[in-house]
Parts: sequence; C-alpha cells; structure tokens
Amino acid sequence: MKHLIRFLQFIYSIYAFATFILAMLLVFPFIMLSIPFGKVRGGNLVYFFCKIWARIWYIMIGIQHGEIYETPHDQSKQYIFVANHISYMDIPPIVLCMHQSFRALGKYEMVKVPIFGWIYRAAVVLVDRKNAAARAKSIRALKAAIKNNVSIFIFPEGTFNETKGPLKNFYDGAFRIAIETQTPLKPILFVDTLKRLHYRSIFELTPGMNRAVYLAEVPVDGLTVADLPTLKQHVYQLMEDGLKRYIQYPTS
Repeated sequence: MKHLIRFLQFIYSIYAFATFILAMLLVFPFIMLSIPFGKVRGGNLVYFFCKIWARIWYIMIGIQHGEIYETPHDQSKQYIFVANHISYMDIPPIVLCMHQSFRALGKYEMVKVPIFGWIYRAAVVLVDRKNAAARAKSIRALKAAIKNNVSIFIFPEGTFNETKGPLKNFYDGAFRIAIETQTPLKPILFVDTLKRLHYRSIFELTPGMNRAVYLAEVPVDGLTVADLPTLKQHVYQLMEDGLKRYIQYPTS
C-alpha cells in the first residue's frame, strides 16, 4: 500500500507541475503586456495576473487557500510583510494572501527556471546575496517601492528552513528597512506549505489546505538602528510562538 501511495503521489506531482506550466502560459501574455505600464501601475497589474494564475492552479490541483487573522488587518496601511520560508509552496500563498499593493524580494537564482523565471523577474525585486552591489541595489528598489506607497514582502530567513525548529536565524534587511523608513512590520505564517510540498523533493506534493496566518503588526515608531537587534528578536519570537500554535515540532 505504501508503494501504491508513493506512486499515486508521483503521478499527482507530475500532473500538478504540468498544470503549473499551463496556468502560467495562460497569464504570461497579460503579464508581459503589463510591464510597459511602469514600475507601480505595471507592477500592480503583474501581481493581479499572478493572483489569477495561483487561483487557477489551486483549483486544478485540489489545493485550498485559507487565511487566519489573529488580529484585525488594515489593508489600507503600508507594511513590511515578513514570513517564514520552508517550501516552494510558499510562493502561491504570497500572491493570494496579499490584498494590497506590494512587491516581494526574491532570490536571483529563480530566474533560471524556464517560463516561471520570466514571470518571476517581472514580479519580484531580485537579490543576489553573493554580490554586495546587487544587495544594495535591491535595498534601494525596496525603499523606492515604499516611497510609492507600495508594501514589501520579505522572507527574513533568506532561504529554506531545513532545521527541525520553527525558524532559522533572520537577516537584518527587513528590520533595517522598517526602521529607516518607519514602516510597521506585519508577520505572516505559512503553516501548511511543508505538508503540501516538502523541500526534500518536488515529487512530494499533496492536495489540501494551504493557510496563511496574519499576526499582529509590529510598530517601529521612533526606533533607530541601535534598536535593530531587539526588534528582530521580538519579531522572531512572535513568529516562533505563532508557528508552535499551529505546528507540532519535535521536543528534542
């Protein structure tokens, strides 16, 4: 029975990735036509069509998007959204759970993926962590988005959390930008993505619920760069405690 389940999961994964490409091809022309409208309006259109892509794909593969708000969320406010990162299935809920104009920070390596990479390049602010000049350029782009009343979305862990704990250590970037621009932080938890697709294999995809949990905003009014370590630890603790409310982790 175990081998049969693994075989069926393999077939499902192949089907899911085929429909992933199909859904992208359906919205690809509209995304390309959006780019000439400029960084703000064009970028907003890109994310609008990305949301359509994610909804179509979820329907085709039997995954349901869910949202939990532990405190009320003001969609009219501008935020720096931060979330945990553990699976490629973190990507669709980003565009589905955002109900306001935003830009995401993404790894440069993803542009190498055929078809998806073209859309990815149009949708995110790219960062190459190995290149100091590229990192500085991405920070400037994120700050420019904030100046244009656009929220930003960052995975503060940088890469997949492959530890047994809820989170890896955070980079400073999101918290430094929050302090320097005086923009509140809004933590979001992706609590089902590892169950939907484990990072160890692209052939372990499963249907089911994929929830995003909104935590309370973290204000930064009056904070300076000297407060960065305390702010980062505070958000880390909020997110770690939140993940433990939804996911059971090993005790040792």
